[in-house]
Amino acid sequence: MDYKDIAQKLVPLLGGKDNVVSATHCATRLRLVISDESQVDQSAIEELDGVKGAFSSSGQYQIIFGTGVVNKVFQPFAKELGIEQGEQKEGVDHKEAAKQNMNPFARFARMLSNIFVPIIPAIVASGMLMGLLGLMKAYEWGDPDGAIFTMLDMFSSAAFIILPILIGFSAAREFGATPYLGAVIGGIMTHPALLNAWNSGTAEIPTMDFFGFSIEMLGYQGTVIPVLLTVYIMSILEKNIRKVVPGVIDLLVTPFLTVILTGFAALLVVGPAGRLLGSGITTVLDMVYGTAQGLAGLVFGGTYSLIVLTGVHHSFHAIEAELLTKAGNYLLPIWAMANVAQGGAGLAVFFRTKNKKTKEIALPGAVSAFLGVTEPVIFGVNLKHRRPFIGAMIGGALGGFYVTFTGVIANGIGLTGLPMIALTTGSDTLNYIIGLVIAIGGAFLATLLLGWKEEKK
Repeated sequence: MDYKDIAQKLVPLLGGKDNVVSATHCATRLRLVISDESQVDQSAIEELDGVKGAFSSSGQYQIIFGTGVVNKVFQPFAKELGIEQGEQKEGVDHKEAAKQNMNPFARFARMLSNIFVPIIPAIVASGMLMGLLGLMKAYEWGDPDGAIFTMLDMFSSAAFIILPILIGFSAAREFGATPYLGAVIGGIMTHPALLNAWNSGTAEIPTMDFFGFSIEMLGYQGTVIPVLLTVYIMSILEKNIRKVVPGVIDLLVTPFLTVILTGFAALLVVGPAGRLLGSGITTVLDMVYGTAQGLAGLVFGGTYSLIVLTGVHHSFHAIEAELLTKAGNYLLPIWAMANVAQGGAGLAVFFRTKNKKTKEIALPGAVSAFLGVTEPVIFGVNLKHRRPFIGAMIGGALGGFYVTFTGVIANGIGLTGLPMIALTTGSDTLNYIIGLVIAIGGAFLATLLLGWKEEKK
């Protein structure tokens, strides 16, 4: 593959180097901010050697090359754009440039994604440890009161106990505040002086008198919305305080005032209000899930891929994290069904199509979807031919119906597809696997029955 030739051909198809505001890449895709996307020749780009698909999402025009290829294409591509150092044009911040092309709701979703994605490994590790602990208890692998069980219980719950600290650090960085002050606020909200909300059970909640107001001494372990709101307020306070405090005493005065004012706000107003809001959201979801269990899975499983197209699905991490502190994450299995169904539809295209390039994209794209990454098969195959995308929605709806009807829950967030098996325990594991088969098989058959118009080239 001639990477330099691909890069040289790509630039004019994007409308010229002046039409590319900023450029970077991830593990599989070129991520470009384009000034005028009407000048982009997408059909010609998709015919380039190595290109597995192209689409516009989250304020960026993204070209799928795949792992191990995208970085080799980017090097000569960057030179064509005049980017000699780093991964963006001089004086241009790629993230900020991308935000300018997004509507307010998409920006909000992206903001939540930026906060929670760095935290996902910690939650995934805790979820898998919970799954291991559940297996050990179910099959009586050792003494439940022994040291191994005790330590595993500590390991699995730690991330949720300090979740406000993790969120505080990540959110402060996203809001443009000092990350370590965000962590301090998270520490205040999980201080040992407060009753541990993670395992308080039915214990009586102590109170303290604050100038005639009774304040509950209940911590925010495992909560999400209270710390998000609090750190957002902290970021506003810090920025405004820094504007008026002289630079010579900024290091002393700004952190002091920021922490004391935000701390009072957290314990007196924002924290309780955030807890109430978080409980309200989970209560509504529980009501929908409980009263229309199978129907909820049918609808959510069928429409989730449409939500992925908008990029709004990134905002779901906050809701899922909130659910984990209650009855468990019952949304992630539904999302997983929608994701693997896209792979099932892509697999059907692979077996039916006679187009060599489509085959080259469909099979690895399907495998990627089975592992939880759907963009290659969605934008490279299914959405491009339309009917396979509809077939995938049908498969996702069927799988979603089954996993909600059988009450499958996950012990974490972030992982879908086959890897999510590690986040389930007991009968949930078997029902989840059955759901995978239903979603993949349903999408495969629906795609074959619906058919699609084959490309001439």
